[in-house]
Amino acid sequence: MTFKLITWNINSVRLRMPLIEKLIEMRDPDIICFQEIKCQNDQFPYKAFENLGYKYHAVHGQKGYHGVATVSKTPLTQIHSTDYVKMGDTRHISTCFEAGGKTINIHNFYVPAGGDEPNIEKNPKFDHKLKFIEEMKLLNANEGDTPAIIVGDLNIAPLEEDVWSHKQLLKVVSHTPIEVEGLNAIMDAGDWKDLIRQHIPTPEKVFTWWSYRSKDWKVNNRGRRLDHIWGAAELAEKLTDIEILTQARDWEKCSDHVPVIATFQF
Repeated sequence: MTFKLITWNINSVRLRMPLIEKLIEMRDPDIICFQEIKCQNDQFPYKAFENLGYKYHAVHGQKGYHGVATVSKTPLTQIHSTDYVKMGDTRHISTCFEAGGKTINIHNFYVPAGGDEPNIEKNPKFDHKLKFIEEMKLLNANEGDTPAIIVGDLNIAPLEEDVWSHKQLLKVVSHTPIEVEGLNAIMDAGDWKDLIRQHIPTPEKVFTWWSYRSKDWKVNNRGRRLDHIWGAAELAEKLTDIEILTQARDWEKCSDHVPVIATFQF
C-alpha cells in the first residue's frame, strides 16, 4: 500500500483552511501534521476536516500561539503530549496509526524558534530552545516493536546546504553550531534517519521556509530547511518519495513555510 504523510507549519489553521483544502485536492495525503495552528482545542475546525475525509484528530492547541495537530483518514490511537521544559507550551503531540499491518508512532513537533540573539545569558528564548532540544534526546526511533517518525518545524537548518548562506548564517539563530550539534545529537541518540536528505542528498540545496520580509522570495531565494521528517531505519527503507511543495509559498495568504510530503510503500 502507498501511504502519504504531510507536515506543514500552517501559521493559523483557521485562516488557511482554503489552502489546506487545495493541498488535499492536489496530493490526497493519508495524514497531515500541522504546526502553529494558533487556536485552542475547541476552536479547531474539526467539522471541516471531517468533511474532507479526515475523521480522526489529535489536537493540542493554545490561545493565540503555538499549537500542533495531526489529522488522519485512518484511526489515531495512544494520543499523548509532552510539556517540554515545563513551559506550558503546546509544542508536541504524538499518536499511533496502522499502516501495512504495522503500528507506527508519529511525533509532531513545533520546536521554539529561539529569538534573535544566540546567547543564553542575554536571550531566555534561546536558552529555552536549547533545553527543549536537550530533552528531545530521549526520543527513540524504535520504541519496542513500534517504529517512530518525527515530523514538524524543528526550527533548525542543520546542513550547509539547508541555508542560503552558511557563512552569513553561522551566527543567526536556526543555524548556529550549538543548535546544529544539538539536533545531530538527537538524531544520533535516537538512531533517527533524515528522510528528506535520504531522498534529496547533498549538495543539492533544500529550503522549506522563506521569510515574509523578503519582497521577492523567488529572486532572493534566501531560504532555510526548518521543517523535517525523520524515521526509524525500517521506515526509511519504505520511503519512495519526498516532495517540497515550493509552489505553496506563492499561494494567496500563504504560510512562510511550505508543505513537505513523504510517500511510503508498505
